[in-house]
Amino acid sequence: MVLHKRDTTAVSTAEGVERTVLVHGGSMMAVQFQFTKGSCGAVHTHPHEQVGYVVKGRLILEIEGVKAEIAAGDSYYVEPNVPHGVTILEATTLLDVFTPQRMDFLAAEPQMTAPQPK
Repeated sequence: MVLHKRDTTAVSTAEGVERTVLVHGGSMMAVQFQFTKGSCGAVHTHPHEQVGYVVKGRLILEIEGVKAEIAAGDSYYVEPNVPHGVTILEATTLLDVFTPQRMDFLAAEPQMTAPQPK
């Protein structure tokens, strides 16, 4: 499966936060998050495994109350049901992979149009 950027739509989830569901199938999905400086992803939990990669930017990642400053090129893993969140120190792009798929994210996505042949 191939998903072109032109066929995705960003959804604003909080002030300064945009989420774009990328390719997904089977039990996995990739999601891009864009954060403006000073925004945050509140501490939360979910039953999914999560692997993340900092594409650009710098942030404080909190996992189970332990905070670490991470930046472009760094990655992280969050176990299911573990409290975690982020505080953004500069404009940041994250790529997160979830398993199983986040059905809550898919339900909130605008209907995507079928890719058009070029």
